[in-house]
Amino acid sequence: MSSYMPPSWEHAFGTDALGRDVLSRTVWGARASLLIGLGIVVIGMITGVALGLYAAWADGGLFEEIAMRLVDIFASIPVLIWAIAVVGIIGTGATNLGPITLSNEVKLVVLVGLLFFPGIARIAHGLAKAELKNDYVDTRRLQGASAGAILFGDILPNIIAPLLVQASVLVGIGIIIEASLSFVGLGVQPPMASWGSMLADSKQTVFTGEYWLSLFPGMAIFASVIGFNLLGDALRDVFDPRRRSRSEGVEI
Repeated sequence: MSSYMPPSWEHAFGTDALGRDVLSRTVWGARASLLIGLGIVVIGMITGVALGLYAAWADGGLFEEIAMRLVDIFASIPVLIWAIAVVGIIGTGATNLGPITLSNEVKLVVLVGLLFFPGIARIAHGLAKAELKNDYVDTRRLQGASAGAILFGDILPNIIAPLLVQASVLVGIGIIIEASLSFVGLGVQPPMASWGSMLADSKQTVFTGEYWLSLFPGMAIFASVIGFNLLGDALRDVFDPRRRSRSEGVEI
């Protein structure tokens, strides 16, 4: 198979330096990029929501003060800078934890996902503090319900809507972070394909005319990020009754 073939009927996205079909690699790269982006947000949601809820429960206490100052410290430095530093220190190879072997992709999801907690924790903390002022919380306390039962059984279902909106936006950010790490060699490792590693492979051909090597994975990243941001806007319209009522009023 010929290398550096431009887009044609045979190869819609052309071929790369090794004669590999760029369309196939773009489709296969979506698996790594999207799974890592989603996994990062799931880990960040679990840690951020738990920290924010318990910090709100300890209203005025030492735990709330320490937790929120920790959030401020991590939020003061961009996530990408944290990610490059942490992944660079830990390394890109597989890590053995006793009988468990963590691949680089799993390690990337866990490490970067833990760095996603500040923004989510701050939102969960503010929403939970407002929700804890409602009378039903006092009723649950009088019934002898534990802190975990109240926070995760009563408070969380009432504040989950704005958290889901934030999560959908963060997925796009997670995809960009994965692509950035892979671009500098700290993310998905060859021979596994991802959109960021494909862009890294194409950087030497930017000025030699092989535009398709960077165009199509770049467009895939662009479309995914825009799509998840539009999903966040749609979820906001669905979950916010005030926005929905205003739009219905305009239509009338």
